[in-house]
Amino acid sequence: MIDLRSDTITRPTKSMREAMYLAEVGDDVYGEDPTINELENLAAEMLGKEAALFVTSGTQGNQIAVLTHCRQGDEIILDEDSHIVFYEGGAISAFAGVQPRTIKSEGGFIDPQKLQNAIRTDDIHFPDTSLICLENTHNRAGGVAIPPSHMEKLYQIASDHKIPVHLDGARLFNAAIALGEPLTAFTQYTTTVQVCLSKGLGAPVGSILAGPRDFIEKARKWRKRLGGGLRQVGILGAAGLIALTEMVDRLAEDHENAKVLAQGLANHPLLTVANSVDTNIVLIDIQKTGMHSSHFIEKLKDVGILAVAFGPETVRFTTHYDLNREKIEQAIERVLSFEF
Repeated sequence: MIDLRSDTITRPTKSMREAMYLAEVGDDVYGEDPTINELENLAAEMLGKEAALFVTSGTQGNQIAVLTHCRQGDEIILDEDSHIVFYEGGAISAFAGVQPRTIKSEGGFIDPQKLQNAIRTDDIHFPDTSLICLENTHNRAGGVAIPPSHMEKLYQIASDHKIPVHLDGARLFNAAIALGEPLTAFTQYTTTVQVCLSKGLGAPVGSILAGPRDFIEKARKWRKRLGGGLRQVGILGAAGLIALTEMVDRLAEDHENAKVLAQGLANHPLLTVANSVDTNIVLIDIQKTGMHSSHFIEKLKDVGILAVAFGPETVRFTTHYDLNREKIEQAIERVLSFEF
């Protein structure tokens, strides 16, 4: 099978496995795991923040951020197609007791005027707007890389209203590579940021939440409350260190493979590329096939390809470390030769 479902299916590299085996460890709940301490310090430096916290997943990182920033009854503003709204099980309401105020973005870009209009005024009838959440790259917009110049506009509005900004940067490294910008070009326009060490970077487990030092100390308590306080977790942190030091620049290969895949699939008369393919995600409009995406995906399995539905008429293909150019070309050949 050629697995194009997600970059989450990557397996740890040989160097990651070796580093995990040899990792120096301690009890991280006591702050005594040297490998995790090294990872958090490196991540904070790379992201331009005072401190960082290792968390088990991007979802946990986002939820800890909301819990730390907000109080029950508050409201947060975010894109209606954001990961936090779409793929995190309603956790912001279940855990933090906050309600989402959603904005429809244009291809992942939140219009500054819409953001301005969504911020609540001081009225006893309204919840307090306590947080603005952004996403970069934007998953459901097809992995689009939002440039720092646009983030700056949103951050300025938030600053004018003294509202913090949290960035779901699960694939922020992809955005940085795609746009040729340092991570800090993006994170300077955030209060806090979450980045995944898995996905394109290939670590088996883990994400980083970074921000001001006092925020991270409060976040550490929320991590504990959520059962995320781990012991000799340097075994996982060692893979995270390899992810940050050896796996970032190679993301450009995934982006190039995604472009090749998109160009190849576009040659099928019934398939249309539905996104700009900035990074490692390709969205294919299958409307002309007359199939529902779930049926289309089952047909793909018949030719040895795995993908995921992104709506009734859209299918997502994601390139990653475990797929080289040869596999991408094989996938194209199989799809083009298949009669849907």
